[in-house]
Amino acid sequence: MTKIHFRTILVLIIALAVIFGMGLFVYRIVSNSSEWIQHTYNGHLSGNGGLADAGIIYDRNGNVLAYSEDKLRLYNYDEVTRLSTLHVVGDDSMNISSAVQSSYRSYLTGYNFFFGLGLPKTLRKGNDITLNIDSNACNTAYYALDGYNGAVVVYNYKTGEVLCSVSTPTYDPLNPPELTEENESEYDGIYVDKVLAGRYAPGSTFKIVTLACALENIPNVENEIFTCNGAKKIGGKEVTCMHIHGDLNLKEGLSQSCNIVFAELAERLGKDKMTRTAEKMGFNTSYEINGTYTAKGNYNVAKANKNDLAWSGIGQYTVEANPMQMAIMCGAIANGGTAILPDEIKSNAIKSIVNNGQKNLISSDIAQKLDEYMRYDVTNYYGDDLFPSLTVCAKTGTAEVGEGREPHAWMIGYAQDEDAPLAFAVIVENGGYGYSTAGPVAVAAMEACALITRNNQ
Repeated sequence: MTKIHFRTILVLIIALAVIFGMGLFVYRIVSNSSEWIQHTYNGHLSGNGGLADAGIIYDRNGNVLAYSEDKLRLYNYDEVTRLSTLHVVGDDSMNISSAVQSSYRSYLTGYNFFFGLGLPKTLRKGNDITLNIDSNACNTAYYALDGYNGAVVVYNYKTGEVLCSVSTPTYDPLNPPELTEENESEYDGIYVDKVLAGRYAPGSTFKIVTLACALENIPNVENEIFTCNGAKKIGGKEVTCMHIHGDLNLKEGLSQSCNIVFAELAERLGKDKMTRTAEKMGFNTSYEINGTYTAKGNYNVAKANKNDLAWSGIGQYTVEANPMQMAIMCGAIANGGTAILPDEIKSNAIKSIVNNGQKNLISSDIAQKLDEYMRYDVTNYYGDDLFPSLTVCAKTGTAEVGEGREPHAWMIGYAQDEDAPLAFAVIVENGGYGYSTAGPVAVAAMEACALITRNNQ
């Protein structure tokens, strides 16, 4: 009897293992089939010709960005449009992994779990995609970058619609480059959508985070007077500033982008408070944008000494930011602390699998204060006529990158206008000063997008 009982238990365990294994196998087939079919080793869908019968991709105005004809994948007739929208749309390959033609390849081709691609095209589910981007706004941003590498993103912080998203360097999907050892440096980063996947030292744009932390944790900090003599020893080493600002309060410290003010604040606040605020405002976090995750902005001061911590407060040390992440942060400030997460897809047919949602980043009180300070930046430093038709709150940044190279130029912010609720982030690689290089790009992109939102009302 003992042997029979043992064998019965053994058979039961084996049967349960088989049932569990079969269940897991079926689950993985059903849940992952649309991803497996797109893998690079599946030449039928991921290689050349994989989009030969794929659906049409439109911009928000119905302009065709990609379509199939005579077993070929073709793109907009205008070369600049093809260049400016490449990283959102993609090319025939899957080299740009975050592009729509990579992320939604199975949808575009009409792939069905039960029939694969076996159904006649007339019986396949609708497989066109309409994007939220405006190709004319993308062209404007592309021209404004004027040959510089970098990224530009503008989105509606009330609806989440991404109106403009441009990454450079770029290439023509009708004539993709052949990469060799000789030209590799020329095309460095060409397959990366820097809006979603780029990471850069944020420079003085990070002072918004340090400001938020100070407002939340240091009583009466707004009434303090700081002194900038161009340099100050913190932790035994100097922190330098580009100017000698003399005595100034916190609001003046932000508008004049004084390094000494924000280095002092970061050192006083300490690692824990600075990390807590940075993480709440989006650093060390990846956002899901239509099935693609953004690069994580980095704020890690665990091993920082006092001088390192001070430099982190002005966006240096090892701090890194993602352009989309910075636009989301600005959108949250504009929206009273809550970020409506960006959305590149407009088409209703796939909205069931696109749900970006929202996230609270800061309290409404702190958001209101940041709004006041960032508006003061524009009215009292950059000039309120910088954005001709918009009421803008902004912060520039000049991020040192070392090795004798020009700094990266940043500008981030948003418009307060009810008829143009737009947040933006611009990064110009090795562009020098944020105001002089990133500023004109931000103005061009924001004004183009404001015209779109106003015309659509």
